[in-house]
Amino acid sequence: MDTLPTNKRLISLPEQFKGEVDQSLAVLDKYSEDTSIFKIQPSLVVYPKDVEDLYTLIHFVHSKRGELSLTARSAGTDMSGGPLTDSIVVDFTRYFNNIKQVDAHTAVTEPGVYYRDFEKETLKYDALLPSYTASKELNTVGGMVANNSAGEKSLTYGKTERYTRELKVVLQDGIEYTFKKLNRAELEAKKAQHDYEGEIYRRIEELVRDNYDVIMAAKPQVTKNSSGYGIWNVWDKNNDTFDLTQLFVGSQGTLGFVSEITFDLVKPKPASRMLVMFLRAKHFVDLGKIVNTVLEKQPESFESYDDKTFNVMLKVFPKLFKRLGGNPFKLARDFWPEIKMVMTGGIPKLVLMAEFSADTEKEAEVIAKTAEQAVLSKYDIATHVTGSQQEANKFWTIRRESFKLLRENIRGKHTAPFIDDMVVAPQYLPEFLPRLYEILDEYKLTYTVAGHVGDGNFHIIPLMDFSRPDFVHIINDLSERVYSLVAEYHGSITGEHNDGLIRTPYLHKIFSPEVINVFQEIKEIFDPHRIFNPHKKVDPKPELLKSAVKKSVVD
Repeated sequence: MDTLPTNKRLISLPEQFKGEVDQSLAVLDKYSEDTSIFKIQPSLVVYPKDVEDLYTLIHFVHSKRGELSLTARSAGTDMSGGPLTDSIVVDFTRYFNNIKQVDAHTAVTEPGVYYRDFEKETLKYDALLPSYTASKELNTVGGMVANNSAGEKSLTYGKTERYTRELKVVLQDGIEYTFKKLNRAELEAKKAQHDYEGEIYRRIEELVRDNYDVIMAAKPQVTKNSSGYGIWNVWDKNNDTFDLTQLFVGSQGTLGFVSEITFDLVKPKPASRMLVMFLRAKHFVDLGKIVNTVLEKQPESFESYDDKTFNVMLKVFPKLFKRLGGNPFKLARDFWPEIKMVMTGGIPKLVLMAEFSADTEKEAEVIAKTAEQAVLSKYDIATHVTGSQQEANKFWTIRRESFKLLRENIRGKHTAPFIDDMVVAPQYLPEFLPRLYEILDEYKLTYTVAGHVGDGNFHIIPLMDFSRPDFVHIINDLSERVYSLVAEYHGSITGEHNDGLIRTPYLHKIFSPEVINVFQEIKEIFDPHRIFNPHKKVDPKPELLKSAVKKSVVD
């Protein structure tokens, strides 16, 4: 039988807690990791059954006067250390897993529902939550709200913040409140309340009004951002609306427990075609213009992968064939444009993939070819328009699977996400990317650069030996240098993956002391006793980079 770790003390919850409690070594070990570089063993894992259980947990932790905290968790696919804690993990997947209502326009769900199950229900109504992630088969909708997720369709449809219509949240007093967009009259009514909810609205509005210019100037000049608190989205000055859901979306559970979510949905286009562009080094000077030429034709998604990814594909090609499936001769025919290009001109420096959606296959093909002609009329670039969704899937497979296969076949190294989600506006890419490569290549790491080129969001995840003596030094040094570079271009240090333990110490790179103070005040209003997921968003704990980083791949 598992026993309690020697460094953990037994925690006994009040009798009125109806859910399950687990303090076994196997469970604590499971919850000590997400997909980040950290490993932190919790003291206890709990599975609340309802909102009353959340009330019980919150008041129990308050009674311990700073000894304990509560960290919400669902699927554990976070790459930033967001759901890791040495205190109490609150798992929402066991009981907060009900889809309550779905129609063609909206859906009401609990946070522990897996996106794959949620999508099955929405597609019955020909509707979709379009901010799904690359890990959509694994993550939950609660995690999407916590991180303000985005993905391949976000170029057109935006992030989760755009689709969060209403939230029910259990705050630090243990009470469940409903938050949604309010007009001026509704806001004034809330502010007039002589209770904690009224105090929240009064203090947040005062904070926004007193710091409005500073807040709006601080918003990263990109289309995707998950860093900090979304305070700039709360007050729409032009329409005079006030929406506190925008603070909770992307807050990583640091302000309260989300107990119910109402999403707006969209109707997806059924047909698509992909325009693929193979860029050489000489094209980099025009990269921003090329991207903008394609963006004018309104692609639904616009992705990229670099020559390092292409080289990885060549190394693992036999296994990639198996991953793709089918007849080798047919696959060779499908890949003939790439094979011919490599034979005649070498490996491309960057591959761009723009997918265009429409109501019919013919319409999608016309749009894709129109975009192709717009590019070819200005630039001498090798291009290809796919003839089917199946053909487009091979490019998605290269983008998604090549690095995964390389990781599986290199012994002693592990993915190290720490500069994995930066964003700069596309017009800066011709300057930004060469400078980024120059920094990265100094460290002689195995890595690839892929991402959402349409909004300048790039994912860089090196393969590293966690046991090497300079591992932590490299993380610190590279993070400092790369985020300083991002700040030069008024970008964001995270477009999708959020701050967590790995990036909270670097928020000062893109936000001024005044803005950091605004974030601190938001935390103070909602969580003055720091019971919700401490050391994320505010109160960074950089020493965890030494004490909590995995020591090896098998950790």
